Amino acid sequence: MQVLDDLSQNVRDLLERYEALQQENARLKEDIEKQRQELIRTHSELQELQQKNRRIAVVNAMNTAENSEEATKRLNALIAQIDRAINALKR
Repeated sequence: MQVLDDLSQNVRDLLERYEALQQENARLKEDIEKQRQELIRTHSELQELQQKNRRIAVVNAMNTAENSEEATKRLNALIAQIDRAINALKR
């Protein structure tokens, strides 16, 4: 009878451990999903900041121009590049 009691206790212990592992697994899956969402948000924020950085670089490049004539030339060249790109896309 002792063997049967021991076996029964072992089964109960295993079931308790299994339940605990199931709960931990569910918690870990939730954590993974939260981290995935945070990664997506952070990636989006990074892209926005990179765009802002590029805009600031253009503005800084224009501000560092020696005079307004040089800035105008740079702006005209930039507009010409954009026009060429638009024309290439239309074809």
